[in-house]
Order: sequence, then C-alpha cells, then structure tokens
Amino acid sequence: MNKTWISFSALFVVLLCAGFAIADESLPKVIFDQGHNQQFLIGEKGELQLSNLADIIRGKGGEVVATSEALSDNTLLDATALVISGPFAQLQAEEVEAVARFVERGGHLAVMLHIGPPLAGLLERLDIDHSNAVLHERSNVIDKDINFRVGELTPHQLFSGVSSFSVYGGWALKSGREGAAIALTSAGSWIDLDGNRILTKGDALGPFEIVIAGSFGAGSFVVFGDDAIFQNRYLDQDNAKLAANLADMLIGR
Repeated sequence: MNKTWISFSALFVVLLCAGFAIADESLPKVIFDQGHNQQFLIGEKGELQLSNLADIIRGKGGEVVATSEALSDNTLLDATALVISGPFAQLQAEEVEAVARFVERGGHLAVMLHIGPPLAGLLERLDIDHSNAVLHERSNVIDKDINFRVGELTPHQLFSGVSSFSVYGGWALKSGREGAAIALTSAGSWIDLDGNRILTKGDALGPFEIVIAGSFGAGSFVVFGDDAIFQNRYLDQDNAKLAANLADMLIGR
C-alpha cells in the first residue's frame, strides 16, 4: 500500500510539473525587436525606456522577450505578436518580408515611429506613408506645440475606456488599402513643410492620421506615429490604459 501510494504521489508530482511547463510554454509570446539600434528598451528602467509597457503585457498574461537578431521566419516562429518601437537602423528587405509573412499567418504587429526612414520599407509593405516632418498642434497642447493630446478617436478595441491620449513629437501617417485611420489630430494641426518653424501659407494643414490599424492576411497590425506614447515617463492614466488595451490586442484577447 505504501509503495503504491508513494508511486502515485511521485507520478502526480511529475504530471503536475509537466502541466506547469506546458502552461508556461503556452503563454502568448510578444517579441520586442531590439536589433535595429533601438535606444528605448524593455530591459531598462529609465524614464524613456519601455520596461513598464513590458510589465503591462506580462500582467495581461503574455510572455515578453527581446531579440537583437535579424527578423526572420525562424525568429518569429513561435511568436504571437511583434513590437517594433523606435528603430534607428533600417529594416532590411528580407526582414520586411519575414514580418509580412508573420502577420499574414495570423500574427499581431505593433509599430511605433521615432523617425520614419528605418521603417519606410515595412510601412510601404502595409501601404502606409509617413510625413517627413513632425506634427504641430494648435489645440490640446501640453507644453509645446509638438506635444499634445489626441481626442479624435474612432471606436476601436485600442480605445476602450480611452477618450484621449498624449503624443510627444509625432509624425503624420497616411493609410492605404490595408488599414484605416483610428486616431486623428485636430483641424488646427500642421506640418512645417518649409522648415521656418512657424505656420505659413505653404505648410500642410490637418487633420492628420496618427494611428492606423488594419488586417493583413490572417493577422492584424497597428501603427503609431509616435514611440514616446508608451515610454515610462509618459504612461499617464490615459496612455497606460491605451497600453493595456494594446497588450490585449497583442496577446489575442
């Protein structure tokens, strides 16, 4: 009897441990690209870093990992989502195609611009264009006219419980056939096309798209015209709620 009980107990422990291992392996994996000279990282705790965003995703039940490897089918093989935030080095053509295949197979993609050129190839693949100069606002300005609140929101999972959010030096986007704008700047926003730092006749006037979301094959994507939105310093109540909603999207909730 004792031997039987001991054997049963040992078997139970083995199965229990295996169950935990399986459960851990089944967590939706969110990969942060850190292989393109990103300066704002999930493993750092500074004000401009992304550690709090990573913690929010973990709190939602996601596994968060960073990769400095080139983006490829193998890199993204077991991922549920990919986040590309603030790259300073350009994605190579083969990386763009690997990301496109990942989304087409059902993956989720979030992209945040710090500057546009490193992401130009990927945005073109998603039929999205970006401005060559930052946005200026005349409404809902926070401290200076490149830092402002965005309140023109289309009903979307990202904006559940969010009436507005803040950007800090953002770029205008232009959607194409694959996506649609879900957040716009005000009609008073403008882009300094002539570089004289004041609004003049030759400048472009808003409203402008600043967040675009859409489907691509079996997957989905969202593109933000600013990467500061989710940095530690700027995760105020609204931006933190936006981050929580983004986490839900990334892990497939």
